[in-house]
Amino acid sequence: MTPTVGALVARAAKQFGDSEAVVAGDVRWTFTDLADRAHRAGRAFVARGLKPGDRVAIWAPNIVEWVEASLGVHLAGGVIVPLNTRFKGPEAADIIDRSGARLLLCVNGFLGTDYATNLRATGAALPDLDQIIVLRGDVPPGCIAWSAFTDAGADSTIALPVVDAEDLSDIIFTSGTTGRPKGVVATHAQTVRVFTDWSSIVGLCHGDRYLIVNPFFHTFGYKAGIVACLIQGATMIPEPVFDVPTVLQRVSDESVSMLPGPPTLYLSILNHPDRDTFDLSSLRLAVTGAAAVPVEMINRMRDELSFETILTAYGLTESTGTVSMCRPGDAPEVISTTSGRAIPGVEIKIADDDGNEVDRGDAGEIMVRGYNVTAGYFGDPEATAAAITPDGWLHTGDIGVMNDDGYIDITDRKKDMFIVGGFNAYPAEIENALLRHPAIAQAAVVGVADERMGEVGHAFVTVRPGETVDAAEVIAWSRDQMANYKVPRVVHVVTTLPTNASGKVLKFELRQRATT
Repeated sequence: MTPTVGALVARAAKQFGDSEAVVAGDVRWTFTDLADRAHRAGRAFVARGLKPGDRVAIWAPNIVEWVEASLGVHLAGGVIVPLNTRFKGPEAADIIDRSGARLLLCVNGFLGTDYATNLRATGAALPDLDQIIVLRGDVPPGCIAWSAFTDAGADSTIALPVVDAEDLSDIIFTSGTTGRPKGVVATHAQTVRVFTDWSSIVGLCHGDRYLIVNPFFHTFGYKAGIVACLIQGATMIPEPVFDVPTVLQRVSDESVSMLPGPPTLYLSILNHPDRDTFDLSSLRLAVTGAAAVPVEMINRMRDELSFETILTAYGLTESTGTVSMCRPGDAPEVISTTSGRAIPGVEIKIADDDGNEVDRGDAGEIMVRGYNVTAGYFGDPEATAAAITPDGWLHTGDIGVMNDDGYIDITDRKKDMFIVGGFNAYPAEIENALLRHPAIAQAAVVGVADERMGEVGHAFVTVRPGETVDAAEVIAWSRDQMANYKVPRVVHVVTTLPTNASGKVLKFELRQRATT
């Protein structure tokens, strides 16, 4: 029987007891400590009137309070609604309103932002919101501090409700970088089963020390982070802000062995001029995303860092975070150039525009069916019907090909593909080629309208430390490396690429830059 996320807390305390569960600054919680804190928080939510199925929004960075509070919500039968820490007041108000959240857990003072104040400044009615609880920072009038809120949980006679594995565990709203965010619902059973398999395939185990840089408001940080650590007994080391020197110091000081993240994370580490002054020898496991994983980056991680296992994996919020994974026994070239095969219990097909499966080796939209696929978007049946077919296939919007062994290669987002003189151009393929240039550290490519060709590619590149690069030289080099229609017509040399809090490059912003 699949346990709930809350049940994992007690199970971890029983199995791993005095092992370190959460480490951050002066905080050193064992799994027993974490269970005590989570159960106290759960009783506090019950005492304050939270009912099973009620939604609780969490608007905070990767801090220890996020861990104990979210687990407390799960133990009380509530549904967490994580909010992006980069949201402005109106964006947060929209999701709090549409999710019907009864409580908001937030911080004040993170990166100079007072979340509670900003929310109130919107003037949004928020009729379902009963209370704002401040996890850390100054407490504005009318709000309550987390420590005071949890005092109600000191009464150990308060009964926690029975939570079923098929109950909702969370509603995670998609990033919204290309439109209004949609709330993806997931159950405890989906969450626990997916990340039991995920952590097993990765090789995460008791004793691993896991630096969680991926934000908790994202599936990667919350489920592949907190939930996976509970399942396997790994130590969580939350990192609120990705800063390369800080991360390198944390890896050295805490003997970090597990460091997942988007490609931008690894590229930033690989290209940091002071990297060799830190002891990174404890690093063992790396897992990165699928849609734009540079092959050259994988090679450099193997050659220049101490990782024993580097896996690419592919997933999206609508698939409870995971669709496919490489396996540790796969050949290096397979791990470098594919996103693996379906996880157990999940089907993948590559389909044409009518949903019909195409031949192996042909490109098409990746579609997914299985226990991991969301039941839909919260309060949005039209969007649900558009994303999921009547027979359960999820449209991912990603383009890929599948080989005879069932391994998929993500070529790009369907929406990101552009057409140059009748030829389909996939930015990820061009980016991978650009990263073979000895002076280029990062690359992002977007399609821009062109009167003669329909669209042409604009490349944005950053430079490795100690190197220089000339736009004209990059274009000339590219002509020797790739088909003419793939060669960027314009190269912009930039200091940094714009990313969201999850580390994904904001292509829409680059398109705006390219056309202004």
